[in-house]
Amino acid sequence: MESCFLKVGRKGRMEEGEEGKYSLSSLSSFLPVLPLFPFLLFSLLLLSFTPKHDYHVSVTQMQYNAASRSFEVSIRIFTDDLEKALSQSHSKQRFVIKDNDQNDRFVEEYIRKSFVLTDSQKKNTPIKYVGKEQEADATWVYLEIPFQGALNGCKLLNVTLMEVFDDQVNMTNVKFQSEKKTLLFKKGQTSHLL
Repeated sequence: MESCFLKVGRKGRMEEGEEGKYSLSSLSSFLPVLPLFPFLLFSLLLLSFTPKHDYHVSVTQMQYNAASRSFEVSIRIFTDDLEKALSQSHSKQRFVIKDNDQNDRFVEEYIRKSFVLTDSQKKNTPIKYVGKEQEADATWVYLEIPFQGALNGCKLLNVTLMEVFDDQVNMTNVKFQSEKKTLLFKKGQTSHLL
């Protein structure tokens, strides 16, 4: 029975021995690929475990605080989606969102344009950006909106990420005194009367 082992000759090169019929020259076509194999395998595994999502949804909690006379707003956005939106709005500059980064001013600017509450006189209400916080694959953005009076005639615009994803849906839960409602914002329905 023939062996497929190669033996090393005196010069340190592999040669065909009596035991086998394989030589270094017959394996030479595979040698350039062999050092890359662990890297390629690792890359393939890494890509298969990268968190991806097939849906594009943000969830907003908007609750009125009677003591401070303001809405307390928290918006949960997939971090990779937010990074993509910031990149598109800033000449393809690359953004990495994490706690204690230097991106708060960019996030604030973006949210101020995409999340707007107008009062019954159709004037934009001022928004105070409180900050952001990381949670696994999502970013929480916190806002405070001073508000007095009734909701009648007020309108909420929520176009967050709609310029990036055609299937983006922004679900917003509004709690004002004893009133609760859930609003869905999507292409073709970007604003709702409260």
